[in-house]
Amino acid sequence: MLENGRLSGSINQIELGFVEREATPEFLMKLSIQLYLSGLSLSNTVRVCEIFGVQRARSTVHNWVHKADLQPEAGKNPDHVAVDETVIQLNDEKYWLYAAVDAETNELLHTALESTRNTMIAQQFLTEIGEKHDVSEAVFLIDGAQSLQAACHRGGYDFRYEKHGNRNAIERVFREIKRRTVCFSNCFSNASAETADDWIRSLSFAWNQLI
Repeated sequence: MLENGRLSGSINQIELGFVEREATPEFLMKLSIQLYLSGLSLSNTVRVCEIFGVQRARSTVHNWVHKADLQPEAGKNPDHVAVDETVIQLNDEKYWLYAAVDAETNELLHTALESTRNTMIAQQFLTEIGEKHDVSEAVFLIDGAQSLQAACHRGGYDFRYEKHGNRNAIERVFREIKRRTVCFSNCFSNASAETADDWIRSLSFAWNQLI
């Protein structure tokens, strides 16, 4: 069960600047977004709305999440950053999910969904991390991904190979993302890459509020 303070704190960080002519109370919209991102299904989320006397379609809640444009907070200063990549299935196509996690706090720092993987894409991902956070003194923890190792070398980042230990944080993140996809498998159904990318950033926001 979520602690009341942590739940209300994360709800207060959800901005609803996208709302136009929306009859749903703002608190209920924020609560619905938070409950869905915390693991409740869309069907059960709309049932919570019904408890408050508000009937909304599952697609409406999905649109709230998409339009809220949630993402991890910038400006972090991590000592160790675990970076990895994993395959995500979008309909019949495979995409690569890149993710960076603060190894001490388990917070997600940045994610990116790409149609392929290579050193250039990995280097761009590391650049994006540096634009959002102060990683000038950070040590990047890299698994066996050759493209990430090459990108760290080219970018002059301090890195080391680590398969377990502090890298367990990013493995937990990947497991949660895969658990939350359709049918609790590693597959998004009937979703565009842009929608999946937005959803993963929103999940990253919720993850950081609740860890």
